[in-house]
Amino acid sequence: MADLNEVRLIGRLTRDPELRTTPTGMAVSTLGLATNRKFKGQDGVLREETTFVDITCWSKTAEMAAKYGKKGRLIFIAGRLKFDSWDDKQTNQKRSKLSVVAENVQFLDRREEPGNVTEISATVEENPPEWSAPMPDRPAAASNGIKPNPLTPPVQPKPSTTTSDGWEPPDVGEPPF
Repeated sequence: MADLNEVRLIGRLTRDPELRTTPTGMAVSTLGLATNRKFKGQDGVLREETTFVDITCWSKTAEMAAKYGKKGRLIFIAGRLKFDSWDDKQTNQKRSKLSVVAENVQFLDRREEPGNVTEISATVEENPPEWSAPMPDRPAAASNGIKPNPLTPPVQPKPSTTTSDGWEPPDVGEPPF
């Protein structure tokens, strides 16, 4: 049977990311993430527990996490678990730690700086365009002040399927997969 080591987390950063570089010049960033879980206890009372997770990012993902990450930001992490163990030289005890190595980082909230568009992930351009005027292939900004997502692909008109004799096939919808 195949093995699977995949983690997906949504939570808030507990501190500003720390960016370092390895001796070979590779960027590495460490993040602290807090995730909350709400549940009803056996007594029927609603409870909440918080789990704190250490996250490590590498390369371009590390640079982008350090650049855009700030304490309190809502973030999505996709990655894998990593188990480290070592001997503590002060206490001569065996120590261990389970952490997450991030392979994908996405910021789910708006940055605090005025005038900036939401940074969606570590792979998007650094300065996404602002929506100042409606574009012909995109919807205009809503009256409630929420701007459309500039990363959403433009709406494309469906190609005409009408034949030369005027027959048009019925619309059967999207395939079920």
